[in-house]
Formats: sequence, C-alpha cells, structure tokens
Amino acid sequence: MPELPEIETIKRGLTPLIINQKVTKVILHRENLRWIIPKHLSTTLTNQLISTINRRGKYLLIKFEVGTLIIHLGMSGSITVVDINTPLLKHEHFELQLKNGTSMRLKDPRRFGAVLFSKDGSHKLLDSLGVEPLKKSFYDGYLYQKSRNKQQNIKAFIMDNKIVVGVGNIYACESLFMASINPKLKAGSISKTRYNVLTQCIKTILTQAIKVGGTTLKDFVQVNGNPGYFTKNLSVYGCKNKKCYRCKGIITWFLQNQRSTFYCKKCQT
Repeated sequence: MPELPEIETIKRGLTPLIINQKVTKVILHRENLRWIIPKHLSTTLTNQLISTINRRGKYLLIKFEVGTLIIHLGMSGSITVVDINTPLLKHEHFELQLKNGTSMRLKDPRRFGAVLFSKDGSHKLLDSLGVEPLKKSFYDGYLYQKSRNKQQNIKAFIMDNKIVVGVGNIYACESLFMASINPKLKAGSISKTRYNVLTQCIKTILTQAIKVGGTTLKDFVQVNGNPGYFTKNLSVYGCKNKKCYRCKGIITWFLQNQRSTFYCKKCQT
C-alpha cells in the first residue's frame, strides 16, 4: 500500500506539472473505486485552475477555487502525467485533462482507492487523522504520552493513523529495527527514552524513503513512471532468514495483526 513517502513523492512530482494549469476535461472511466466517484466532477472542475497540491497522511489534496479534490491511492494506486493523446492503459479509472496538453491519470488495479470532493477542504476521513511525523507536532515525548496504558503491540501502535499518520507496515518494521525495539512489546511498556529514539528513527526512515522516491514492491510508480528505490535500503523488511547486518543474527518473519513483520530476535529487544 502506498504510504506517506510514496504520497509525498507523488505530490512533489505533480507540483511542477499541474499547478496553475486549467482543467479542460474530467473523465470518469468507471463510476466507483472504493466509493462512488462524484459524477458532478465532470462539470464542477471543468475550466477550473489548480492552485495548490498538498498531502495529509496518505491523501492527496488538489485545491481549486471551488473546492478540494481528495485522492487516496488505496492498495495499488499510482498517478502519472502523460501526453493527452497517450492511449488509456488498463485500470486507469480517473483522468484530468489539462490545458497544456497533458493528462493526469489515476491507475488503481485493485480499486481500493478513492476520488472524493470537498467544498471547504474538510472531510470526515481527514478529521480523525493523527499528527504528521515530519512536522513539529511529532515531538519527543508524544508517543510516550499517547502510549500510556496501551496494551496493543508497539508496531500496531505506531501504524495507527489516529496516533501518527503514514507509518505503514514497511516503515514500521524498518523504524523499529533502527531503534532496536522488539515489535512484540506492548506499547505501554516502553520507556520515554526508547520512545524518543523511535521518534527520531521514524523521521529518519521516512525522510530517507522520500529522498529515493518511496518503496516499490509491486505496483507503485512515481509520476514519471519510475519505481521507488527505497527497496534497496531495506534492512529487515522482506529479509526473512537473511543475516542481520548489525549483529549477524537471523531476520525472522511472523504474521502480526494480519501483516507481515520482520525483525532480528538478537538485537531488537
């Protein structure tokens, strides 16, 4: 699933290509993804100028004078900008044609993504989101404060978007490894000192992933069609039975909260 680094990568890739461009046509190549795509977008956004593009958690927010287009990439989505005459590819379900002769297209093979609209920029899906991990609101002590009396495991805790947004499965595994924390530990049992280390590790891992365009395991591509290269930097994720580079222990895999978890038993305590 595309997480914060992948969405941030797309946002940065789209910015020089679509900002200050006028939409000439909106095409819904199917009626729904995870939810119904608002039919009125075909008229509401036509001849409207794209003023800004932002990210909130895993949501892209494309701002117009009339409101905000909210896009979620679901499990397998990607967005590219191509020449308007480029033949439509399979699974390209939503399209914004622009005055400069290009087309922004959303591809979503598994159709778990979403295209929504808000007149004032707010939405119930955004209202419950936690803090952004790369902003000042994600400070030392924040995770410790939120974790008191929590019985859930630490990995599930840092993946909870109501606590902090965008720390997906891969980045949770990598951050816990960097912080030398066992993913099985209860969130409420971890000290403030260890949480402060983990906070900085999350920031480091996400920042590194953004710099190389996110992580591509299967479907994700950047706006220019290139994969995300953080796959080459993975220390534990996908490394079952390989040697830990840090302590030479063996990387272990197990299923945790229905998600694959990778960690080193020897140095993650």
